[in-house]
Amino acid sequence: MEPSLPVQLEPQPTIPPSTDSGLRRSMGARHLVMIAMGGVIGSGLFLSSGYTISQAGPLGAVIAYLIGAFVVYLVMACLGELAIAYPVSGAFHIYAARSIGPATGFTTAWLYWLCWAVAIGSEFTASGLLMQRWFPGVDVWVWCVIFASVLFGFNAISSKFFGESEFWFAIVKVGAIVVLIVFGGAALFGFHPLSEAANHPSMFENFNTSGGLFPNGFTGVLVTALAVFYAFSGSELIGVAAGETADPATSIPKAMRSTVIRLLIFFVGAIAVIAATIPFEQVGLDESPFVTVFSSIGIPYAADIMNFVIITALLSAGNSGLFSCARMLYSLADEGHAPRALKKLTRRGIPMTALSVSMLGGLASLISSVVAPETVYLALVSVAGFAVVGVWMSITASHFFHRRSFVKNGGDVAALPYKAPLFPLVPILAFSLCLISLIGIAYDPNQVAALYFGFTFVGACYAFFYFKYGRKARAGKARPGQL
Repeated sequence: MEPSLPVQLEPQPTIPPSTDSGLRRSMGARHLVMIAMGGVIGSGLFLSSGYTISQAGPLGAVIAYLIGAFVVYLVMACLGELAIAYPVSGAFHIYAARSIGPATGFTTAWLYWLCWAVAIGSEFTASGLLMQRWFPGVDVWVWCVIFASVLFGFNAISSKFFGESEFWFAIVKVGAIVVLIVFGGAALFGFHPLSEAANHPSMFENFNTSGGLFPNGFTGVLVTALAVFYAFSGSELIGVAAGETADPATSIPKAMRSTVIRLLIFFVGAIAVIAATIPFEQVGLDESPFVTVFSSIGIPYAADIMNFVIITALLSAGNSGLFSCARMLYSLADEGHAPRALKKLTRRGIPMTALSVSMLGGLASLISSVVAPETVYLALVSVAGFAVVGVWMSITASHFFHRRSFVKNGGDVAALPYKAPLFPLVPILAFSLCLISLIGIAYDPNQVAALYFGFTFVGACYAFFYFKYGRKARAGKARPGQL
């Protein structure tokens, strides 16, 4: 992997109120935090966390999520510096294109677009299935159409309206996690007035299982850590929204710090309470562990409450995913690597054509999950899972080459509004841990398809780029530093 020619960047203490391209800078730090939280907190925590505990054991699951949070911190540190240096929409594509090479930027954009397009289709389907608890007579496809229309409307009005909707979506999810941590934690100390159960576990007695602290061995922790990386995906959405953020130099670092701290508290705190409450042999995928904990401490209508929260979580993730997809396509068009029609904006600064194409991509994914689940949809899901770690690797590599070029060209690191600490250790360590997670996938028969389809997709993107844009890209290297 070779970087492009050095890029001269001057510190930018102030950012104009709007981008040259016409996108509106209308979101603040609180919107960025909730967009990232909305992208991360989803079915992976509310549904799949039980599986994580069953595989790694109670203590092992907590350790695995701590490792995941640490990797998120490393990636976010790199992302913070890049997002301020390149405060544009669809930023991952720009980071890689400027710091590594245009072909890598092109591939990164399509990887991330496909990742969220597949997620959108999955969120609609899962939400429709959950709605049948209350409306069993309504077909799932009806709910898919309704939810697709609502999320499209949220994104089509304005970026600020999208940010507000995501803020309130995330509030519901965060509220459920806080209730779990506070009331579940209190029950572990013996305070559970709503429950008549006399055998509620005390403190962390469940951590000492019949098989010891690591009932499946420490290997179970390592395998689970790979899945946990994916559970934290979505935190990087802050970079996607950089081009529509007011005062990025102040808002982005603030949002980065807040996001990492909150994810650490919410994820690790929730997993610790769940693992301490439910014996690890009894957790799995048949019921949300949140429902089990809420029921054990006597919260009424626990199943209905969590059904609503999980639907909200799914729609929140879909909302963030649609936003991300549209900005990626817009960014590609802005770079001349996608049809110019995708660059068209409404009077409110919304890339409506890119938004519409992204919605169609999500619906195509939804249809493929029904028509060809074992062929087309399997390939899409595999590439989507591969894409998350691939994009994180692209971010960390971009930061490494960006900082090196910045210093080589006489830039003053001390003058940067935000700089990742301990360079070059942070980007190298983050890249290495992500690479290890990809290598680890090869040893998991349930995930190995991600490597086959993922590398094939990446190779196809590089080949297409060099065939379609190679000559133009080489000519563009003579004009470094342009945004």
